[in-house]
Amino acid sequence: MLDVTPHAPGKDEPVPSSAQPTRSPSPRYGARPTMKDVAARAGVGLKTVSRVVNGEPGVTADTERRVQDAIAALGFRRNDSARILRKGRTASIGLVLEDLADPFYAPLNRAVEEVARAHGALLINGSSAEDPERERELALAFCARRVDGLIVIPAGDDHRYLEPEIAAGIATVFVDRPAGRIDADAVLSDSFGGAREGVAHLAAHGHRRIGFIGDRPRIHTAAERLRGYRTAMADAGLPVDESWVSLGPTEPGRVRAETERMLAGPRPVTALFTGNNRVTATAVRVLARSPRPVALVGFDDLELADLLSPAVTVVAQDAARLGRTAAEQLFRRLDGAAEPPRRVVLPTRLIVRGSGELRA
Repeated sequence: MLDVTPHAPGKDEPVPSSAQPTRSPSPRYGARPTMKDVAARAGVGLKTVSRVVNGEPGVTADTERRVQDAIAALGFRRNDSARILRKGRTASIGLVLEDLADPFYAPLNRAVEEVARAHGALLINGSSAEDPERERELALAFCARRVDGLIVIPAGDDHRYLEPEIAAGIATVFVDRPAGRIDADAVLSDSFGGAREGVAHLAAHGHRRIGFIGDRPRIHTAAERLRGYRTAMADAGLPVDESWVSLGPTEPGRVRAETERMLAGPRPVTALFTGNNRVTATAVRVLARSPRPVALVGFDDLELADLLSPAVTVVAQDAARLGRTAAEQLFRRLDGAAEPPRRVVLPTRLIVRGSGELRA
């Protein structure tokens, strides 16, 4: 009887090469090829590799081809950090944001990145999560990595920790909110004027009981928007019942509870002014269930606001312009501008869509 069972080699019997599985060499993570490796593979000296990598003359076409072949085979990449450091710059800037996931910061981040790219610089960013200590850690970590400059959206109100870094030559610009307890460049939106215009718009449509829900009072923009609200109410000759004002964390649970509270009782508010896009988004959900129409104007635009019913009237900031202006100021400083610290205030824009025009 013919035995058709495949023959398995013994433990000492060599496996035919055709039967051996092919494996890619394991990558050496962290062990990047160096110019010395390129030189050894190409059979040339280190100086020759350096000339080829840096595009310098003095290398024959055949030698250059061998070096380029070695570079391609090894996956070599030039170490720009050492070369740039010799020039005193790292060609990188750091951006400390509140929250990278917040739609408001996406166009701001992109605008900073585009300006940095135009100046041949790399952008490194991170989120502070509105935590002053995390902001400090991020900013100082960027400085430790020798960034040329910083753009900071402050979470805290004391930035003296950056004084040694600024004195050492790290250009710093604050955006959306000013620095605390130091003089530094700042690029802001007109939070006071925008809030004043938004609340005046509600008063002009007959509303006398207008509520305000905003962010934490220690945040500059929240305080300025509250100031704008109070000024607009005074301009219209309207008293402010303190139960109509609520500042605190913007988590949906708190905002929902405060909105529902203001809509309840014998003298509910007939209109709301919300202090940022996160507050507005939660308020819209609550108002959608309200048995009576409540007017709404929000500070900051939000995605799909024009598709809701009614569409949401907002006081819009130009986030991209904020980022672009801050980045341009940063690179002016890096180019040697020695003027005193500047504060640039950009205008806001009231976008009328329907929710702010509901009459009392």
